[in-house]
Amino acid sequence: MVRERATELLTVRQVLDELGGLSRRTFYRWRELRIAPRCIRLPNGELRVRRDVLAAWLEELAEGAAS
Repeated sequence: MVRERATELLTVRQVLDELGGLSRRTFYRWRELRIAPRCIRLPNGELRVRRDVLAAWLEELAEGAAS
C-alpha cells in the first residue's frame, strides 16, 4: 500500500492543489523554465506527476531554502 501511494500518478490539478492552489499558468511557466517537478506525458497528451517525484522535488526546494 505504501509503495502504491508513492507511485501514484497525480493530475496537474492535484499537483496545483498540493502546492497550495498554485495557478496553472505558473506551473506551466515553471515547466518552460525547467524548474517544475518532472512530468510524465501520457499518450493522450495529459501530464501526470508521480507522488514520490513531487515529494522529492519539494524536499530539494526545502534543502535549498535552508542553505
